[in-house]
Amino acid sequence: MVLGSLMGYGDNSLSSLMKNRKFKPNEILYIGLQELHKYQEKFLKDMNVDYKVQNKEFISNEEIKNFMCHFDHILVHLDIDVLDANLFHSTYFANKELVGDGNGSGKMTMEKLSDILKCITNNADVVGFTIAEYLPFDEHKLHNMFADIKLFHD
Repeated sequence: MVLGSLMGYGDNSLSSLMKNRKFKPNEILYIGLQELHKYQEKFLKDMNVDYKVQNKEFISNEEIKNFMCHFDHILVHLDIDVLDANLFHSTYFANKELVGDGNGSGKMTMEKLSDILKCITNNADVVGFTIAEYLPFDEHKLHNMFADIKLFHD
């Protein structure tokens, strides 16, 4: 888990690149978290990270604001696979050819994600924003198709 590295418990080759201090458990808020694998659940519990699986209802804007009020600055990390793969196709779970350790697609809609990001950016000083898990499979297929067409490479 990347989170493990950010907390100082990940692979040393990644953790050693950190220039700032490690994240503390009370500095982490998961929004849109789905079912966990046992190793993920064990890590979060062992590290005392407060989390809530949100397969029926997402954390409310009030809960988000209550968390953010404790900090002068906020960093946002967005895993694209929080989105429902049936609604947004550039995620791991939208590609039926792949298998892995994922527990399945997220449940969030684009509208809900937009609402959450507006809540965060309207109520906090966001000083960092990262995106992970964006996998544009369709764009890759188009790229491969165009590679064999003279119009696109001469």
